[in-house]
Amino acid sequence: MPIALLPDRAIVMVTGEPATEFLQGILTCNVETLPEGEARLGALLTPQGKIQFDFLISRAAPDAYRIDVTAERAPDLVKRLTLYKLRAKVTIAADPTLGVAAAWDGAETSAETVRVRDGRLPGLGDRLYFTEGAFSADATEQEYHAHRIALGVPEGGRDFAFADAFPHEALMDQLGGVDFRKGCYVGQEVVSRMQHRGTARTRIVPLVFEEGQTPEPGSDVTAGAKTLGQIGSTAGNRGLATIRLDRLGDALAAGEPVRVGGRIAGIEKPAFATFAFPADTAAAAG
Repeated sequence: MPIALLPDRAIVMVTGEPATEFLQGILTCNVETLPEGEARLGALLTPQGKIQFDFLISRAAPDAYRIDVTAERAPDLVKRLTLYKLRAKVTIAADPTLGVAAAWDGAETSAETVRVRDGRLPGLGDRLYFTEGAFSADATEQEYHAHRIALGVPEGGRDFAFADAFPHEALMDQLGGVDFRKGCYVGQEVVSRMQHRGTARTRIVPLVFEEGQTPEPGSDVTAGAKTLGQIGSTAGNRGLATIRLDRLGDALAAGEPVRVGGRIAGIEKPAFATFAFPADTAAAAG
């Protein structure tokens, strides 16, 4: 029943009576429907629809929200949110007193810890928020990321570059990070167009190697003479890779193996995914 500290994460607090309305108008996720006890995936996009920040957001009080974000990106998130606040009477600030951890497989924690379920996927378990120095763990950060990678869940900065990937490419549409029925938010027109036209040709999907360790992050994934994409984060014999699915389909149709650094790799569709996958089409045709 593992619990892992996540020192690469930080908390940004957004508080004030109009906090819900403020965040609802700029984030990809639905803040109005966010229940207590859930950390929901969300993002702040560029006007062109690419991910500037990805995070988990949860309610700390009726008019207060925790944003669980990559620590090195927290100061920039505060600045960006402050630019959007205009005259809204909200307070936006990092909270250096709070630490972040993850618990999965039913791990128990103390009553002093704020525990919320990770809304991306049940298998990810829970997020824990606690006062720094008042918490202990029995698993490593690397073990948590191995667990995340095994489930096929991407993370910004590890599996895609900020300001470079669309939400569909990072599987945010599959993991509850985009609400397609809410009103406008920054970058909404581009994301909605991709959803309704089905134009997301690139997706982050798991790679599996039969022998040894995975190649280094950033390694090219190829089939024949074509580059399909690149490896992101890795653990053991598994990794997550950004892949052009149309090129993968061509490779499968031609009988060409997928390789990384000369080694053959298997590509899987995440168990939670509902998008069309070339292997599904090939199996149906056979």
